Amino acid sequence: MASNRSIITMECAACKERNYSTTKNKKKTQDKLNLSKYCPRCRKHTAHKETK
Repeated sequence: MASNRSIITMECAACKERNYSTTKNKKKTQDKLNLSKYCPRCRKHTAHKETK
């Protein structure tokens, strides 16, 4: 049975460091994720967007 969920990585919009990885359902959300997460390099909450 094939799963619809795939693993994606999240990249900080400010410093471009890839900090987080998560899963998302490709059938339900086709657009890229954009979440506010804590960046340890910037030491503050910044926007993190989905990368490959």
